[in-house]
Formats: sequence, structure tokens, C-alpha cells
Amino acid sequence: MKKSLYLGLLLITIWSCQNDDGPTYAATPLALDVPTFFATSILAPVIPSDNPQTVEGVALGKQLFYDPVLSGNGTQACADCHLPSNSFTDSRQYSVGSQGDIGTRNSMPLFNLAWNFGQRFFWDGAAQSLENQIFEPVTNPTEMNNSWPNVINSLEATVIYPDLFQEAFGTTRIDSVRVSKAIAQFLRTLISGNAKFDRHLTNNTPLSPEEARGLNIFLDETRGDCFHCHGNPNTPLWTDNRFHNNGLDAFFTDNGLGGVTGDPRDDGLFKTPSLRNLAFTAPYMHDGRFSTIDQVIDHYSEGLVYSETISPLMKNVATGGVHLTPEEKLDLKAFLLSLSDQSFIENTAFQNN
Repeated sequence: MKKSLYLGLLLITIWSCQNDDGPTYAATPLALDVPTFFATSILAPVIPSDNPQTVEGVALGKQLFYDPVLSGNGTQACADCHLPSNSFTDSRQYSVGSQGDIGTRNSMPLFNLAWNFGQRFFWDGAAQSLENQIFEPVTNPTEMNNSWPNVINSLEATVIYPDLFQEAFGTTRIDSVRVSKAIAQFLRTLISGNAKFDRHLTNNTPLSPEEARGLNIFLDETRGDCFHCHGNPNTPLWTDNRFHNNGLDAFFTDNGLGGVTGDPRDDGLFKTPSLRNLAFTAPYMHDGRFSTIDQVIDHYSEGLVYSETISPLMKNVATGGVHLTPEEKLDLKAFLLSLSDQSFIENTAFQNN
């Protein structure tokens, strides 16, 4: 069962802001629909004080997320690389930009973003907030290949957007900050918390014997040893939102976090993805090199590669991994699949309708 926890008291109040001409404008506060066990297991979601959730802001953000007007040639929307059916990621190894250019990283899924407490986004942590994350794809020549002045001109020339910005922010004046704030508001509503394992925690839905054994492997330091980076049932995000070198390569063509910080000790470190919704988010890893969950498990079981920055959590790197048996691999996979939330990808509130 879910209940709206965040901003609940504000539902009987009004969020006020000043538009460009001075008069006070009232938007409608919107509480995030937070799973009950999230509220008892993890901290409150991160929502900036200068960008509170509102009904009008979320509606504008959703409209922008699905609109190709943000791309330079008007052919590509955010949703083209973040598809609802794939838990808001891309089934291709590398996404293709509006000009046909191919990227170098796999598109990250979008859910439970309000609980990224470190506030570092992208595989390499280059963006310092969810709002800031939205700026880069619009102007990246490999992605949407646009400029913000052109985006603003395009939006202002439409029939609908001046009114939508008026409703969301109390002004018809459009700028990149308001665009990013609106999309961020929509993205924070993308909450996934109804997988089979979630129901096991909340209403005792029984796990299969394979899933139960897989959970034990996941938590066993001598076997799966997955929980150090991906958490456990008491931290239901299934990611630490930190950066690790998980033994993919001896040498790096993509330095990951090191390319952002300039610190060679960060080379090869990438953000830990959530294990939620793995049934929908293939391929896997920052470069999409693994097309199946079986290949991911094989990597940790016998495919670890040493490099100078490898995480000390990869303590079996000398022998290539933990060397799970075929039966243990099947059990671990069964548990991982129990973290997938079919209702999330079917939620019409998140889809373009």
C-alpha cells in the first residue's frame, strides 16, 4: 500500500511565487506517491526548496519529456532514449541522437531519482542535481544537438507552451531553468516500489524457493556479496548511488568519474545502477556490454579483471570472481528478477497519453 507522505501538509495550503510582473501566482502542490516502506526504510526524498512539486509543473514536465521540440531538428524527445516500456531506458546498447550519431554509453533508467542523496547524476556523476542533468542532453551534439536560445524560441512559438508555463510558474516567459525544473518535477514522480519482492516485504507475498535462495546468495559475502554496492531489503533502492570500479577492464577507454574529477584514482569508476526492473532494462553496465542478466552474473562469478582503481569490494579479483555454481547462478537470477515492477512500466500516469 502506498500513501502520500511528502508535502502532505501543503495540500491544504498554496505555494506562491512571483511572476515577472510582480503579482502573486498560486500553483497546486502535489505530494509524491511514496511507498510506505520507503518512508520507514530510507530518508525523505530530495526536493529542492526552489522547485517544489506541483500539479501544473509535473504536467508541463511530462509534456516536455515527450516532445521532440527540444531537439535541434525536431525529431527526438527525451522519451526516445528513455522509454517507459524499458523502465525509461533504451534497449539499444548505445542511443542514437537526433542527427543519427551514436553515443558511447548505455542510457540510464529513470526511477526513484528523488532518493539520489549524493545528488550526482549520469554514469560519471557529471551533473550535480536532477535539474542540472537535464541541461546537457539538449545541447550535446551527439544527442539532441540544440541550443537553449533555439529551444526557447521554438517553445514560445507554439500555441500551448506559454500557457503551460504560466500555469506552472506564473509567467509566460520561458527559459532553460524553468524547462529543467518542470522536467525534473515529472521525473521525480517516476517511483517504482511494487515489485514482487516489495510485496514480500509489505504483505508477505511468498518468495519461490529459488528467489529465497537467491536472496541468501546476494547477502552472502562468500558468494554473491552484492549488497555492499546494491543494498539490502532495509534499503530498498538497491543501489548505494556511489561510484565503483567493478572489474570490467584492465585499461579504460572511458574514465568515468575520473574524467569528471581529473583524479586518476577515480578512473574507471561508474555509478552503481539500481537492480530494480532488471527484467526491462537490458543491456547492462555503463557501456551496455552485457545483453543478459546471465552475462552480468558470469562477470562477477568468474570475469573480474584487475586494474589499479578496482574497488576493494571486488576482493576475489585474483581468482576472477566468486565462482558460483550453475545452480547458484540460477537462484541469484531468480531473486534479481523479483525486483522488477511490472506496474511501473504500465503506469499510464507516466506514459504519453
